[in-house]
Amino acid sequence: MDLKHLGIRNVREVYWNLTTPALYEAAIRRYEGMVSHLGPLVFRTGEHTGRLPKDKFLVQEASSREKVWWGAVNQPMSEESFEQLRRRLLAYLQGKDLFVQDCYGGWDPQYRIPLRIITERAVHSLFARTLFVPEKDRAKLPHAKPAFTILHAPDFHAEPGMDGTRSEAFITIHLGKGLVLIGGTAYAGEIKKSVFTILNYLLPLQGILSMHCAANFGTGLEDTALFFGLSGTGKTTLSADPHRTLIGDDEHGWTDSGVFNFEGGCYAKVIHLSAKGEPEIYAASHRFGALLENVSLDVDTRRVDFEDESLTENTRSAYPVHFLPRAAKDGMGGHPKNVVFLTCDAFGVLPPVSRLTEDQAIFHFLSGYTAKVAGTEAGVRCPEATFSTCFGAPFLVHPPKVYAELLKKKLVAHGSCVWLVNTGWSGGPYGEGNRMPLAATRAIVRAICHGSLAKADFVEEPFFGLQVPRACPDLDAAMLLPQSTWKDPQHYGRQARKLAALFQENFARFGSDVPGDLAKAGPRG
Repeated sequence: MDLKHLGIRNVREVYWNLTTPALYEAAIRRYEGMVSHLGPLVFRTGEHTGRLPKDKFLVQEASSREKVWWGAVNQPMSEESFEQLRRRLLAYLQGKDLFVQDCYGGWDPQYRIPLRIITERAVHSLFARTLFVPEKDRAKLPHAKPAFTILHAPDFHAEPGMDGTRSEAFITIHLGKGLVLIGGTAYAGEIKKSVFTILNYLLPLQGILSMHCAANFGTGLEDTALFFGLSGTGKTTLSADPHRTLIGDDEHGWTDSGVFNFEGGCYAKVIHLSAKGEPEIYAASHRFGALLENVSLDVDTRRVDFEDESLTENTRSAYPVHFLPRAAKDGMGGHPKNVVFLTCDAFGVLPPVSRLTEDQAIFHFLSGYTAKVAGTEAGVRCPEATFSTCFGAPFLVHPPKVYAELLKKKLVAHGSCVWLVNTGWSGGPYGEGNRMPLAATRAIVRAICHGSLAKADFVEEPFFGLQVPRACPDLDAAMLLPQSTWKDPQHYGRQARKLAALFQENFARFGSDVPGDLAKAGPRG
């Protein structure tokens, strides 16, 4: 239990693997947060309330250089710049208190990676303890040997001209040294997504598909379902089903044995959270041990206000997955029977649900169409149409075809049925139509998981070639065909052709990296 091998010296106090109550006490003593009604700890992140994808870098080093998908997602940083930044960060840490958490990325004992999260704030140590998989045997903690270490110092700011960064904030990953440096931002999600990026590099090298998805199962592991989608599309909400067992709400791996959760906690977006709409997440967010990020708090009554958007729309609740009444204790599931792609269609064009062929599944997986939701990323004020490869482009390390080929292999081997579900707009685009009611989406997902939707009669939608069910239990059949919900059919046609053209333009950028005939599985224009 020493940090000198990392070059960390002359620090004031190091707190190793503090429990949740001890981290509460430290956070309050250091004025990092406040305890709210019923026990959640509330804290603010200051200037940055969402991810900073333009400030994330991978170091160009020998062991990974030829495997990385370099470009806008994985921006290169030289080893010299990384070393310069590391030395300056180490100098900054001198005289500081540090908090250390030893934990794991992943539940599967065969594939999980040991992590060491070193933070300058107690609230971020609590976040790491909550979000990652804990070591249950505390006697093993003094002997922990991390494969990756994260140094998190939000109050340290880079000098772009000196350190090779874009701004004062940075998220820099050295895959060869197993070291991550984060500074200039207190948004806790950067810690979580750094670990996801690491697993997205390591696991495909072992033939394991790493996935940005939620997962749950019904009466048995053979009834496992996956829910792909970016933040704000409904992964957490739809996977927290009171009649199904939750495996995890955001990140999973698919091995030859089944799926496993990467995390020990959930990180739910909670703007407008209500006891009626999302009772399980609401209850989990009102317990001692929950960590509320940028949620409004009345300092007199100590009650939180989930409706308040004054700080950000990207308000978050982090809580252990076992806070939910039906959660898998071992974070493991079987091979998926159903795979659901969640998309937030700001154009209001896509059907509420459609069944995909194998080629369509790979096409839409590579396309990853959705909308950036306000507050999830810096500068986003309203939904914007975007394409995020594999429904998680900001976290991919290998070229997209690596993940697509693994998905196809898994789908073929296990006969999974793939669905495209639109949680975005209906009856018109954003600003004209209405957001898809949560109750309607829940009815669709319920029908998918129960198997009743697969038995429906289907009709082909004209612009994208999607198979749309004629009926769905507990849902008005008129909602299923999007053109019937628009007042002006011609306006719908123009919007559909516009979106189809965006799909085609986006897919063309893959060029020869994907089979040429795969484009035929996309929209017809």
